[in-house]
Amino acid sequence: MHFDFSNPYFTPRLPVFARNAVATSHPLAAQAGLRMLAKGGNAVDAAIAAAAAMTICEPVSNGLGSDAFAILWDGRQLHGLNASGRAPAAWTPEYFSRRHGEAAQPPKRGLDSVTVPGAVAGWAALSERFGRLPFADLMEPAIEIAERGYLVPVVVQQKWAAGAPELAAQPGFAQAFMPWGRAPRVGELFRFQAAARGLRAIAESKGRAFYEGEMAQALVRFAGEHGAALAAQDLASYRPEWVEPIARDYRGHTLHEIPPNGQGIAALIALGILEKFDVAGLPVDGVDSQHLQIEAMKLAFADVYRYVAEPASMEVTPEQMLDDAYLASRARLIDPQRAQDFGAGNPVKGGTIYLTAADEDGMMVSFIQSNYMGFGSGCVEPQFGISLQNRGHAFSLKSGPNQVGPGKRPFHTIIPAFLTRGGEPVMSFGVMGANMQPQGHMQTLVRMLDYGQNPQAACDAPRWRYNAGLEINVEQQMDAGTVQGLLARGHRVEVIQDSYQDFGAGQFIWRAGDPKVEGYVCASDPRRDGQVAGF
Repeated sequence: MHFDFSNPYFTPRLPVFARNAVATSHPLAAQAGLRMLAKGGNAVDAAIAAAAAMTICEPVSNGLGSDAFAILWDGRQLHGLNASGRAPAAWTPEYFSRRHGEAAQPPKRGLDSVTVPGAVAGWAALSERFGRLPFADLMEPAIEIAERGYLVPVVVQQKWAAGAPELAAQPGFAQAFMPWGRAPRVGELFRFQAAARGLRAIAESKGRAFYEGEMAQALVRFAGEHGAALAAQDLASYRPEWVEPIARDYRGHTLHEIPPNGQGIAALIALGILEKFDVAGLPVDGVDSQHLQIEAMKLAFADVYRYVAEPASMEVTPEQMLDDAYLASRARLIDPQRAQDFGAGNPVKGGTIYLTAADEDGMMVSFIQSNYMGFGSGCVEPQFGISLQNRGHAFSLKSGPNQVGPGKRPFHTIIPAFLTRGGEPVMSFGVMGANMQPQGHMQTLVRMLDYGQNPQAACDAPRWRYNAGLEINVEQQMDAGTVQGLLARGHRVEVIQDSYQDFGAGQFIWRAGDPKVEGYVCASDPRRDGQVAGF
């Protein structure tokens, strides 16, 4: 594909061209991955090293107690990894009603929001199957950063400071993340010695210490001290799952996503609906194009929020949700001149970090890990610095596909993505940020595949975010005429500027040809502190 390398959007970034590359939302993590590539490692080694470093460099979004997903091209085929955690064996609706009274969901914060963390097991599984370097080597940069510390960057600090007052009373939070009795300021040195101990234990045991050894014992003890149900057997029995990505064609390419329990299918549904329209015939930043994309995304979310859960609990299959005739019927519901609040159809009739790495041998890795909301549960096991996610909050306590149950996985928002053409790899990419993720996948792909914008321009372009009903947010830099046009069509528009999450943050590696010859075209989102590092 031939991109237009002009960029009509204000940005501090330019595309990076390299044969080996790592793109993350923090420069130190990108460089951690690059160290592994320079050491003779491959893209999987780089991705794991970067992911470990990110638990230290961007603790608002992820930690040692995160969940993770990955899609990778091994040089011949795609593989998917679901390293999201399962509910403790004691979790039932009755468990939560006894402890928290009548509620629609498990609590948002605290240890009763924590499912078994899967990220560390995901690192180990990726390394064992596809890595080249010793696993312990991959932890070295993160250990060094945790022990020596780093100066807190601008964008992360904003969310750190915003989240600290709410979470200060959660077990272990202030000790870990308020070292001066407050959040660090921009440019202050932050060290995380407890997490360095945790990373060393993970390195020495290839991750098993987290699930069966000293870290597992510390986690169970920590949970018990605060009355939570996480048990030794919950950790010891956890295994990540290798899965086959689900896919749908769009404009001669194929987008691949992790199957449910994740929301990646939303991007596939939205693109399947958009394919019924001549999007490329509309001005790229004009109201007609943006309105169509918003309505397609709303239709996708209507079905995803109704049907997607742990696969064994779903009432419909992904194949039914992606059926072409069904998507055509959903596309016919769109009024090009009027915003609508759609309900779910009936398919039966028819705080996250993202990183990507690629090497000159052709291996490409799309990787995402997350504590869910900013700082997750807010709970940090103090001995090993395990900052725990709050994915349990995504369960429902009411009857339905996503109702909580022992050993069940909740609905997940974090989704890596991968693009192919004719069975060959094209791009490893993702856009982090809660329900913005499938919206970001769709918006950036439309810009690249319908309009020929290069990955950095597609990344820099102003975005919208659908919330609920007729409500959307748009970025401040969106064209004023387009904003007025959306208002005139009935969208309830709020213009906001939030670089951290509201409009997502993407990392993109596009294969330009033979990796040993042409290499890759890479982009990193200016909405975060990160960069592409390559050689």
